[in-house]
Amino acid sequence: MNSCVPEKLRDQATTWTTSDGVYLSALVLGSGSKGVLLAHEQGYNICSFLDIGTELADSGYLVVIPEYRNHGASQNFPEDNQNIDRDADAALSELKRLGSQKVFLAGASCGGTTAIIAGVRQELPVEGLIILSSPAQCGPHDAIPSVKKMKAPSLFVFSPGDYGGSIEKEVRKLYQASGATDKELIVDPSGYHGTDMFHRGEQGDALKSKLIDFVKKVFH
Repeated sequence: MNSCVPEKLRDQATTWTTSDGVYLSALVLGSGSKGVLLAHEQGYNICSFLDIGTELADSGYLVVIPEYRNHGASQNFPEDNQNIDRDADAALSELKRLGSQKVFLAGASCGGTTAIIAGVRQELPVEGLIILSSPAQCGPHDAIPSVKKMKAPSLFVFSPGDYGGSIEKEVRKLYQASGATDKELIVDPSGYHGTDMFHRGEQGDALKSKLIDFVKKVFH
């Protein structure tokens, strides 16, 4: 377990297996019928969403924070980093197994891309979506066909200048393609990517509060 996880939460660490046999580590927080998936970006781990996940769990939600293959304590499977959508599938299946009747999807960078794809092909109703710096296409995974089917209230967040402006273009593609009528495009001035926008940006606390409030608003 990553050192960012306090001792009191370490007994909530778990492991499950994806459809292609890869072992994933994850943290399961809270309980209830309202599930939240928090999917990290490539190169990051559980720590990137731990603060938001803890606060949502304390507010009465069932939160799953998976670590994708080749990240954190999950199985190192270097010959395959192309099937990370199956990692999102596994996380959503776990939420259902634990009693979720509806889910909220949130992801940073490729974590958001795969959360969209997995979200529309699973059985639970999707109540909301948060996208942080996610590309429309991550490797072989194209989220455009899936986000067109996404009708739930959605937030799309990017920072100008991130990856030379290419991330802004990608997030705008997702926003424009989204099938949601209730959707908002948020421009964060920090210049950071993904969860670093609220961890390192000068207005990070305000952004984090906005994201948490959005989840609560959608569920209520």
